[in-house]
Amino acid sequence: MTERQTFNSRHDLRERALQALFALEFTGEPLDQAYFAYTYDKATEADETYDVPSFLLQLVTGVVGEQKALDEAISAKLKKGWRLERLSVIDRCLLRLGLYEIAYYEGTPGRVAINEIIELSKGYSEEESSKFINGILTQFVKED
Repeated sequence: MTERQTFNSRHDLRERALQALFALEFTGEPLDQAYFAYTYDKATEADETYDVPSFLLQLVTGVVGEQKALDEAISAKLKKGWRLERLSVIDRCLLRLGLYEIAYYEGTPGRVAINEIIELSKGYSEEESSKFINGILTQFVKED
């Protein structure tokens, strides 16, 4: 009997989305191939199937679909003389993912999205990056 891949939380799904976005930066694979290859653990049997959680699909397809607008918005918040291309690939992916969730995904409060991205940055990026990412993303959250 095969066991279906499960996800424990939205945090896990954000992490999988980050991994997929990071991989897409390097491989240029079609998006549908990236879902399987980078968002799921390797299947142990050939007939194993997965239900792709809609939250994960929305994050990855949303960031890819809105990447130009996300990049322009992030670039506008960088310090004078800095360009998006100068940031590490993982930091660009973290910023895009965080901003997408803040600006386009209504199901998550902005502060929650920022906290989630900061936690991911602590595991995937340089130590100083979490402060930098927080500083950029906080500029997009409107105070109530």
